[in-house]
Amino acid sequence: MIRSLRRRLILSHVLPLLIIIPLIGLALVYVLESQVVIPNLALEVSDEARLIADLASSQPAIWTSPETAQVFVTSMQRYVSERIMLFDTSGRLLASSSPDDADRVGMVITMPGMAEALSDNMSVHAQYSQGLSTDIVDVFTTVRAPDGKLLGVVRLSHSLSSVYDRFVHQRYLIAAVLVLGLLIGGTVGWLLALDIERPVREVTEAVLLLMSGQDVRHVPEEGPEEVRALARSFNSLVERLAGLEQARRQLLANLVHELGRPLGALHSAIEALVGGADEQPELRRELLLGMDGEVARLRRLLDDLARLRDELVGTLELNLRPLAMSDWLSQVLAPWQQAAQHKGLHWQSAIPLDLPTISIDPDRLGQALGNLVSNAIRYTPSGGQITVAAGYQDAWLWIRVSDTGPGIPPEEQEHVFIPFYRSHPGRRFAPGMGLGLSIARSLVTAHGGRLELHSTPGHGSDFTIWIPAT
Repeated sequence: MIRSLRRRLILSHVLPLLIIIPLIGLALVYVLESQVVIPNLALEVSDEARLIADLASSQPAIWTSPETAQVFVTSMQRYVSERIMLFDTSGRLLASSSPDDADRVGMVITMPGMAEALSDNMSVHAQYSQGLSTDIVDVFTTVRAPDGKLLGVVRLSHSLSSVYDRFVHQRYLIAAVLVLGLLIGGTVGWLLALDIERPVREVTEAVLLLMSGQDVRHVPEEGPEEVRALARSFNSLVERLAGLEQARRQLLANLVHELGRPLGALHSAIEALVGGADEQPELRRELLLGMDGEVARLRRLLDDLARLRDELVGTLELNLRPLAMSDWLSQVLAPWQQAAQHKGLHWQSAIPLDLPTISIDPDRLGQALGNLVSNAIRYTPSGGQITVAAGYQDAWLWIRVSDTGPGIPPEEQEHVFIPFYRSHPGRRFAPGMGLGLSIARSLVTAHGGRLELHSTPGHGSDFTIWIPAT
């Protein structure tokens, strides 16, 4: 069995040539021999036979004397290469140019075509066979006296062996063309096979390297369109795996960082309590409040990771119920207003009182909105402003969170919604796990909505939640 792709491609180019070219060669030889050369030769021999018959009709002695007939045949042999035979009206052989017929002179010989030639309505008869060893052209011509009396028959026979000898060269030429065609077809098939096999082999080797855990670069996208599509798909897979690996490493680094801070604070507070701080009520209360805050931070981190898991495995579910959005927004934003004012930020809320009642999951959507407001408060410097507005437009409810923070560079706006993405130090979204915006977008999307970002570096950012009212 042919297992190699290269061999199969080469065979696919050579096999049609092996079938088609010999058939064309055989057909060409048959047409040339049977339809062109042999019929033309028969016409040529027929013309010679007529000429000899005309000469023999003017010599009546030929048909009564075998000796005279033999002299005539010998004289004609100098002008024609065919075998000449003379027969009288009874079919008796009078003379022949072939020595092999010497013993048959005077004998009545029956052969195909003789009866037709002796009939009154037949003056010329030509026949030829196409066997491999008995190829011959026979021409029978009746000879008549000037008064129309039948004198006898002239037979000219031409062996086709000489003709086939000339065809041997042509057959060799056809065979050479066949071999040349096979060589060209095999070479073209080999080159095309290499052109297809090389990129396929490169992709295969890259897949094996990827399976063994080694670093894999992009494979070149070359070859036929299907092979280029395969290479593009593999390169996309490599990029996706590289992104996942980077996200995994980022997750581990973020987890170490995010877990290290609260655990370190808890450990310090516990050591202080063990060392006697619990005997001072004010200090003990301060330490316990701090520990509660760190535990709450760990709880939020665990909630973020749990929701990210739900998003990745497709188990994110919503508990929808109809809520009056004006009242709900006022309740959700109240704690964040206190947090913003505590940091020294100006808080502005523009929530209409006539917002529609729509079905939402208050906990999930509240978390999405809280993540946006939390980011705005965290990255807006003291003295800045946080604005939360809402409205209703074309059967869509929108909630916009605006800040006057540093803004987001255009090259980072496409990445801030990717899990674990963190900007450069000193810019927005540098600390933390990098999950807030990713989770916010997934929760908004689960409600059938979308989350839009508009930001100008140095002039703050606007995050707008769009939720369908139906």
